[in-house]
Amino acid sequence: MSPSSSQSLPLISIILAGGKGERFWPLSRKHRPKQFLSLDGSGRSLLQTTADRLLAASQGWENLWVVTASHLADGVREQLPELPEANLLIEPEGRDTAPAVAWSTLEVAKRVGDEAVIGFFPADHWIAEPEKFVATLKAAQEVAVMTQSIVTLGITPTFPSVGYGYIEQGAKLDVASSLPAYRVDRFAEKPDRATAEEFLATGRYSWNAGMFVFQAKVAIAELRQYAPEILEPLETQGVAAYPTLPKKSIDYALMEQTQKAVVIPVIFAWDDLGDWGAIERLMQSDLPNVELAQHVGLDTTGSILYSTQDDELIVTIGLDDTVVVRDGKVTLIAKKERTQEIKAVLKQLQDNPEHRKYL
Repeated sequence: MSPSSSQSLPLISIILAGGKGERFWPLSRKHRPKQFLSLDGSGRSLLQTTADRLLAASQGWENLWVVTASHLADGVREQLPELPEANLLIEPEGRDTAPAVAWSTLEVAKRVGDEAVIGFFPADHWIAEPEKFVATLKAAQEVAVMTQSIVTLGITPTFPSVGYGYIEQGAKLDVASSLPAYRVDRFAEKPDRATAEEFLATGRYSWNAGMFVFQAKVAIAELRQYAPEILEPLETQGVAAYPTLPKKSIDYALMEQTQKAVVIPVIFAWDDLGDWGAIERLMQSDLPNVELAQHVGLDTTGSILYSTQDDELIVTIGLDDTVVVRDGKVTLIAKKERTQEIKAVLKQLQDNPEHRKYL
């Protein structure tokens, strides 16, 4: 198949929907992870809005796939009833993103052909400006085919974040695409504040959003070179190989190793919704607090109030920069700058048999 023919094929969009979203506890639980939640009051979950965005790029449900954990499969079916059952890939256990990407790429190659162009997308991110997003995916598809590369979408930074990994762009590619593309010089881990400010000053760094586009045959060849311990068992045993696979992210297993990584810096509004503080960025209100609950406050500012029950009332006095979340029989109260520490609390709950029911 010629490059022009491959570019004209619909994008096979694969949603990675096996994550836990632990930092949104207590709203996010084991059987109701972050991707199943509606965090903006719209009534549409993050998984549903991700599928909505991708349907245009993939030209329908037949080209939309989801990879998820076994205990979440029924939730995916409930939220995406139009998803073909054959396009729901169920992992028997979580082994991080590299096995998920490798297995689903092999499945697409088997069913559709190894010329297929595949995109991988987290299920639980927020993206505005869907038209720009779809146009960006079209450009990524063009670049991936023309250069036989693995294209990652880099988010143009708006502030010196210490919560994201970064991608340093190298030489600009001489390729006729609708958006500029660059060789990846390196992937950088989450920096400290001073380093993040240095990154932004250069104008060469993007946030790593964990979104990739490539032809199946290119990724399979690169995985064979850099992650044979993941690819080869999956080729010979299929999903039965999962218990023996190492737990590795696709960044660590492939993207930091390959010489075929290309970045397209993008400009649509994006947030990975990594913790409760993201609700504030998402809502962008001029009001003193973000209220997704009935709330009566006295001298309370800069706080986030959330309840899953419409008939409950949260009353606060003298709170600043605080998160209050009510869900069922659990109440979370935390300073906004410490919500990243929720994982440590969950470990305490896991260690106490009486408290595991709240996970």
